[in-house]
Amino acid sequence: MSRPAVSSLWVGLALLLVVGSAFSIIGSTHVSRSFYAQLQNLEARRWYLEEEYSRLLLEQSTLASHFRIESEAGSTLGLAAPGHDQTRLVAK
Repeated sequence: MSRPAVSSLWVGLALLLVVGSAFSIIGSTHVSRSFYAQLQNLEARRWYLEEEYSRLLLEQSTLASHFRIESEAGSTLGLAAPGHDQTRLVAK
């Protein structure tokens, strides 16, 4: 092999490595962007679920309040707190 043939072989090999490296960078950038888009979607879903959870906690505290339970028991079931004449003291 002559000197110019060896030199062009090295240049061709270097060019092949540069092109391969460029395609590798393009591929990894695409994967990185798709992962970032997926992360954005998951964070949006998490924020939505946190808001829904807060609304449900507020609704639960409203439905479980003593006043509401007492008024529902009285209107729906006809229950009322016993008066003095309806209570008895039981001794041990």
